[in-house]
Amino acid sequence: MSYCCDVLLISTLACQIADCLDDDELSLLAADTVLLSDALNAIAVRRSITNSCTNNAPATDKLTDESNIA
Repeated sequence: MSYCCDVLLISTLACQIADCLDDDELSLLAADTVLLSDALNAIAVRRSITNSCTNNAPATDKLTDESNIA
């Protein structure tokens, strides 16, 4: 039930913002917020995949890597 506080806060915030904007401004803000949400979600997914790949990569010995170069 801890998520209910977040839902109530966001709903209250949305109502307060809507009271300050006309219909066109509200529509633009809603569209931009969806775009922001999608971009943040894409970033989170990419971070998760990158971290997952990094954590699953075999560990290499730095000395071994340097000796292969020389």
